[in-house]
Amino acid sequence: MKKLLLLAALTIVITSFSKKDISWVAIGDSITYLNEHPDEAGNRITKGYMTRVVEKLPYIHYDNQGYNGWTSGGIADAIEKLPFKKADVYSIFLGTNDWWQGRPIGVLTDYENNAGNKTVYGSFRIIINKLRSLNSDAKIILITPMQRADFVYLTNFKNNAYGSYKDKKGQTLEQFANAITAIGNYEHFVVVDLYHAKKLALPNLVNFKHLKDPKTGEYKNYPYPSFIDVPFNPQTDEYPYPPDAVNITYDGLHPSDKGYTIIARMLVKVMKKY
Repeated sequence: MKKLLLLAALTIVITSFSKKDISWVAIGDSITYLNEHPDEAGNRITKGYMTRVVEKLPYIHYDNQGYNGWTSGGIADAIEKLPFKKADVYSIFLGTNDWWQGRPIGVLTDYENNAGNKTVYGSFRIIINKLRSLNSDAKIILITPMQRADFVYLTNFKNNAYGSYKDKKGQTLEQFANAITAIGNYEHFVVVDLYHAKKLALPNLVNFKHLKDPKTGEYKNYPYPSFIDVPFNPQTDEYPYPPDAVNITYDGLHPSDKGYTIIARMLVKVMKKY
């Protein structure tokens, strides 16, 4: 009888400290999408940030709603067609493609006044309105874009873009990150600020860029920022990020396993409180 009573007491204690299952919809672009598609990263990654979060917090179950190349405007435009589900937690990890495509950031009043899908502020309002319609009690986490070095796509060198060390159409990537933070402050959402995370800063994104020396024609490994003004010819040059160039990103833009680990740790700090 004593053993049965002890077992019952232990069961009550364990149950009282067990976590309730939490559903999580992760909304984003290719950085989110790649979690289930490491083959599309040339298997330079093994898993993304969502898998790493749930390994630490196994009571959380995620739904990957990442779309390659998408902007907040693209998601807002298709919001009623996308398979977003009711969930306990939503994370929104967007902004880097908005910056590269030159979408206007707008102003906070675009968000406050639900001014439509012409600016990033307006796009985020449309997305957040939809999430609230699915579950008004859900936790919403905003994730700022991380800094980016020069991007060159692994399988199509012509698909490339310069890094966030300079502006695009008069707007810096940091301005997009700050806009997302401003929305979070306005709504009292948690903001995971990747842009200003020291471990994810520009000098750490790649170890070097493998490029031809314009004077000699010989390949050299240029660390940041010395590679900024060194030309890259996608038709004739070798891929500029061989495996030993990989650090926080594997291609200048998309996180490596090391980068995804840092992002996941930042999210775990937030989500373990839910």
